[in-house]
Amino acid sequence: MTTYDAPTVDVAGRRPLWIRSAVVMAVIIATLYVVEAIDTAMNNRLDADGIVSRDADGLVGIVFSPFLHDGFAHLTSNAVPGAVLGFLLLLARRFVVATAVVWIVSGVGVWLFGPTGFTTIGASGIIFGWLAFLLVRGLFNRSPLQILLGVLLFLVYGSVLWGVVPGQNGVSWQAHLFGAIGGVLAASLLAGRDRRRRQKDPAATTPQRFGTNPTTSTRGTLPR
Repeated sequence: MTTYDAPTVDVAGRRPLWIRSAVVMAVIIATLYVVEAIDTAMNNRLDADGIVSRDADGLVGIVFSPFLHDGFAHLTSNAVPGAVLGFLLLLARRFVVATAVVWIVSGVGVWLFGPTGFTTIGASGIIFGWLAFLLVRGLFNRSPLQILLGVLLFLVYGSVLWGVVPGQNGVSWQAHLFGAIGGVLAASLLAGRDRRRRQKDPAATTPQRFGTNPTTSTRGTLPR
C-alpha cells in the first residue's frame, strides 16, 4: 500500500481557502491586540479618536473606532465571536464588500444617532453586521445550505441580538443596530451578484470541501 501526503496547495499554487481565511483573521485579531497594547501604554489616549456623535471632528472616528477598545476585556469579548464570524465571511468570499458596507452604515448611524457628548469605540458594530449578513444571506440567495448555516449561527449567537435594544448602560446599541442593518443591506446588495454567478457557473452551487479552491461600546463593552 502506498501512502502520500494530501496536497497543501491548490492548482493555482495557493494555500486552501480555509487556511488563508484563518491566517487573515489571525492577523486582524493580532492587530487589534497590538493597537490595544499601544493604547494602554499611552494611558488610553487613542480612545479619544472614536466616534463623537454629531461632531464634525468626530467623523474620523468612523474609520478608527473599530480598532479601539476600552481595555483587553472589552477587546476579547469582541475578538472571540469576531474571529468565528469573520472566518466564515472570508470562506464565503464576501468579506471586503460586506465589511465595508457594515463599517460605513454602523459608523454613520452612531455619528447621527449616538448619545451626545460620548465617544463610541469598539468593533462590535461590525461583528453585529457580520452576524446579520450570515443570518440572512441564504434567504436572499435562496440557498438551502446558507439558510442552514444561518439557523446554526442563530442558535449559537442569536441571544446577542438583544444588543440592538436600548437600555444597556455603557453599550452602544446604535452601533449594534446599524451594524446589523448594514449586514442585511450588504446581503441584499450581494445577493444578485451571487445568483448571477450561479447562473453563469452551475458548478458554483456545488458545496466545496475545506482545502479546495473551484460591543462596540460607548467607552465600554460588548458583546455581552
